[in-house]
Amino acid sequence: MRKIIVLSMITLDGVIQAPGGPKEDESDGFKYGGWTEPYGDEVYGKVVQEELRPASYLLGRKTFEIWERYWPNHRDYWPGINEGEKYVLSATRKDSDWYNTHFLTTLADIQQLKQSKGPDVQVWGSSELVHLLLSNDLVDELRLKIHPILLGKGKRLFDTNALPAVYKLSDTVITSTGVIIARYLRSGEVKTGQVEA
Repeated sequence: MRKIIVLSMITLDGVIQAPGGPKEDESDGFKYGGWTEPYGDEVYGKVVQEELRPASYLLGRKTFEIWERYWPNHRDYWPGINEGEKYVLSATRKDSDWYNTHFLTTLADIQQLKQSKGPDVQVWGSSELVHLLLSNDLVDELRLKIHPILLGKGKRLFDTNALPAVYKLSDTVITSTGVIIARYLRSGEVKTGQVEA
């Protein structure tokens, strides 16, 4: 069985929209594209390079279409995304000229992918897809880069439909620019109790 790993650059208020550049995703009038740029340093760069190793990828249609326009023309920076198997959840797209792209149409298709043999599956961006995965308890790992910034508006990583779940902090590092890079592994069910006064 494969793990599904969500990788995300996120603000303190949960925004993940357009971290890479001003034109990346301007939907709903979002005007802060490229908000991660001031926070790069050597530690951040090493983590990103490690994450860019070849893998399998699960993407929502909107993220896929942004990537489909960009990454085939920037193979030198991230060859893994071009070489890796790309699985796209879409009700409207059925094909692409981008190498190794496969289209899924249902939650059952994702569950079947998770049960199949192969490398772990990375989810980048794709907020609506992440919401679907979290609401069906299909996320095995969260790799978050938590940036010390509030944006107020924008697509968010978490919504109110996620199933209650516990994640254990596995690794963490803090960059010189204040980004907390944290890796959380799915570890159990939510427990409650009384806090003693």
